[in-house]
Amino acid sequence: NSQNALPSGWKWFLPTEAQWEYACRAGTETAFSFGSMLNGKEANCDGNYPYGTSTKGPYLEKTMDVESYAANAWGLYDMHGNVREWCADYYGDYPSGSATDPKSATTGSRRVLRGGSWDGFAEFCRSAFRDWDSPGYRGYDLGFRVAAVPVGR
Repeated sequence: NSQNALPSGWKWFLPTEAQWEYACRAGTETAFSFGSMLNGKEANCDGNYPYGTSTKGPYLEKTMDVESYAANAWGLYDMHGNVREWCADYYGDYPSGSATDPKSATTGSRRVLRGGSWDGFAEFCRSAFRDWDSPGYRGYDLGFRVAAVPVGR
């Protein structure tokens, strides 16, 4: 459908791990883009295992429609919980110390997953939490998010 096509000179891409975290944080420095606590009320996760609070929350036991929870400050939905999201990078050690746009491994047998999922502990939904799996893995808690950039970037 041409109504949903990208403008000429643009392309779809799978974000790198660093790009994904930058978008997830939306300018924040807390564990989540909405603060330092999660118990299943702010994002879809297993609320029986909260983070930053001892108060348990809901465990819906399934994915939810996009926009079921509030967007982050940049208007992005479901960056925390719902489904783990594939990133373009291979999983490997990040450089030690502070880094701007850190590069992950360029080869390997595992790819990065970010964001946590509906069936995971709140801790796994933190902006900084890194996960991985084999690129051939298929699961009920996986998804992806694409971004658009000008061709040549």
